[in-house]
Amino acid sequence: MWFPFTGVMTPSRTGAAFALVSMLCVQLGLAVSVGLIDRLGTDGTAWLRLAWAGVILFVLVRPRPSAFSRRALVTAVALGTVTAAVTLFFMEAVARIPLGTASALEFLGPLGVAVARGRGVAKVWAVVAAGGVVLLTEPWQGGADPVGVAYALAAAACWAAYILLTQRVGDEVSGLRGLAVSMPVAGLTATAVVGLSSGSEVFGALSGELLLIGLGLAVLLPVVPFSLEMLALRRLTTAAFGVLMALEPAIALVIGLVVLGQLPGWWAVAGIALVVAAGIGAERAGSRQPGESNTATARVQPAEAA
Repeated sequence: MWFPFTGVMTPSRTGAAFALVSMLCVQLGLAVSVGLIDRLGTDGTAWLRLAWAGVILFVLVRPRPSAFSRRALVTAVALGTVTAAVTLFFMEAVARIPLGTASALEFLGPLGVAVARGRGVAKVWAVVAAGGVVLLTEPWQGGADPVGVAYALAAAACWAAYILLTQRVGDEVSGLRGLAVSMPVAGLTATAVVGLSSGSEVFGALSGELLLIGLGLAVLLPVVPFSLEMLALRRLTTAAFGVLMALEPAIALVIGLVVLGQLPGWWAVAGIALVVAAGIGAERAGSRQPGESNTATARVQPAEAA
């Protein structure tokens, strides 16, 4: 069986490989977070990860104001706000609906980017991926918590903005300097939200052990995956990246099977096949041309995306 990331590593294959590893880290991080959620709640767990991630990236990268134009700095701040929103919304969703369902609904954000920004065959792969998402979610079964679905859809909208803003920041600022600004902003945003909603419960439950667990978890999610996503979006169009994200619900099912012992049904297996096919198709068709500006693929103002 031919695997798309073997052979010569073209920009699209390198970007797709980065995206794949990022998705693996995200789903593993969510699976590992289960124990922490029981002790800190969904908001507390999201806050601890984001706060540590902001500290880690700021200390390691040490971004200097002189490295940013005014537009780049504003965009990085907007990205941080959106990052906090997508994390908090998704954690609220998985507290109410299954991980695979939440991941599939959240994928509607990247799918929307793929459809809106795609050209030619990219739209075809988006349709294939959408069919896979339908099979993965099995909407004909019903019974999904409407509040959980609403949170997942809110996360989807924020994820679409996250993709567009991440590519813009990655194009305007070299290395991971943009992420070293956006993640502290995300941590501060999450701190404000949690402080206003459940601060006394979350902050009062903290211990040295939980802080160390949160530190390790922050590396797995979000430091490593968000860094890889920024690198991937320097090599892929936003449309191709959006379709590749169709693999995430499939990865969520596999992680659920291996780590949590959740056995998927036949409809889910068929959905996995479709999203994998769409991901391979997007990887083949989605390389950004050398020198291609993000304005061609992600023309969006930070204020609109936020």
